[in-house]
Amino acid sequence: MKAAHVDPVFWKDKKVFLTGHTGFKGGWLSLWLASMGAKVTGYSLAPNTTPNLFDVLAIDSLIEKSHIADIRDLACLQKAMSEAKPDVVIHMAAQPLVRHSYANPVETYATNVMGTVHVLEGTRAIDSVRATVVVTTDKCYENKEWVWGYRENEPMGGYDPYSNSKGCAELVTSAYRESYFSGPNSTNKVASARAGNVIGGGDWSEDRLIPDAIKAFEANLPLMIRNPLATRPWQHVLEPLSGYLILAQALYEQGSAFASGWNFGPRDEDNRAVQEVADLLISGWGNAARWEKEGSVQPHEANLLKLDCSKARTKLCWMPKWNLEVTTQKIVQWQKSYQAKENMQEVCLRQVREFQEKHN
Repeated sequence: MKAAHVDPVFWKDKKVFLTGHTGFKGGWLSLWLASMGAKVTGYSLAPNTTPNLFDVLAIDSLIEKSHIADIRDLACLQKAMSEAKPDVVIHMAAQPLVRHSYANPVETYATNVMGTVHVLEGTRAIDSVRATVVVTTDKCYENKEWVWGYRENEPMGGYDPYSNSKGCAELVTSAYRESYFSGPNSTNKVASARAGNVIGGGDWSEDRLIPDAIKAFEANLPLMIRNPLATRPWQHVLEPLSGYLILAQALYEQGSAFASGWNFGPRDEDNRAVQEVADLLISGWGNAARWEKEGSVQPHEANLLKLDCSKARTKLCWMPKWNLEVTTQKIVQWQKSYQAKENMQEVCLRQVREFQEKHN
């Protein structure tokens, strides 16, 4: 089976409304879409770290319009969407951190659940929209700590407020799809996308393995790991982004057959323990890079999490391209380029080209 690729011809001149464009994934996706000639309108809170990928890549200068605003503000969001008249909506804005959700559950639910309601409500009033992709997470499933991957028809759940809020967002998306976007007169086709643990260059988020590792290595300090044996479906950021773009194109061109939930995770062999990822980063970084186990009591997080991506591989012909070894190499290369003050737009676009040119 020949793997699908993101089609630049399709995306040229497409109007895309992208929430979360100031975030890590949003920055990469904004750059990729702009490089293909898409007309991107971004809608997101201001970046909450310094440095951040939005500023490093000068995303503001690459896209049509950047709204620094809150998806919890329905009127503001509807106005921005109405002005943009998008062909495609990709919703990625979220409160994405597990530990932050324990401390701020109301904010987490308001953003991840009602924010999704607002985006879907916004598309109802816009005739131009042909495809909507709502991005959630692999943590949306009711985690039973079993050894096989979760399929798209498994029950939604989530132990912590973040994971649970994303399960709720999936249920919201399903309800809106069935209630408003499944009839013969609906031109907007709605799908959800669930990715694994997304990593890559340019992530400065708090409380994530890769940013924590880079920060520790640069300071010549040990990386402190909460749960070294926890297993996650690690994947380079370009992997799920390619899935979202291929899915949006399928929704746009082929319609209802693709209006459902989709997993975009790595190959089985890249479901690895946290300590293995740390060891690969250390090997690539060199110098005195090292890690140690954190000794304090931590909030609950799942130990074992895995996605079954058979549906995406069979029906969308989407396939992961970079294994974990390549992914960690790309992260180290990116960070070394940033340290050397290279043009990071060019560095990112080079990695996009390398990714697109990789054949399965």
